[in-house]
Amino acid sequence: MSVLPDPERQPDFYQDVPLKRLLAWFIDALITGLACIIVLPFTAFTGVFFFPLLFLLVGFAYRTVTIANNSATWGMRVCAIELRRADGSQMDAPSAFAHTTGYTLSWFVPVFQLISVVMMASTARGQGLSDHVLGTVMINRRALLR
Repeated sequence: MSVLPDPERQPDFYQDVPLKRLLAWFIDALITGLACIIVLPFTAFTGVFFFPLLFLLVGFAYRTVTIANNSATWGMRVCAIELRRADGSQMDAPSAFAHTTGYTLSWFVPVFQLISVVMMASTARGQGLSDHVLGTVMINRRALLR
């Protein structure tokens, strides 16, 4: 049984979450790109030749660590949203790793990414494909503080 907020009785938890997720994604992509540029000299600039793989690895580490520490990446924090598990608790390291793995796999299979975007835009809780599989949900942090 889920203890997550009900979207019908507590819509503040889910208001504008899909848009905020999109904005957070752009912020996180920018942060990941900047981190890759910082890491590049440490690869003796050979990272230029495998930059997409470098971006993937740095992004995976960034997402996993930040979600495990505060249930949100820096982009999510700027947009005042965070991930919660099905029991309502914050994400821990294993659940952050699982969520990031699902997110990454959806980028490798474009149909999964498309399904995820459609689900975020059309479901009551704004959950993507990996959210549905894991039972996680993105909520507004400000609604938690009320």
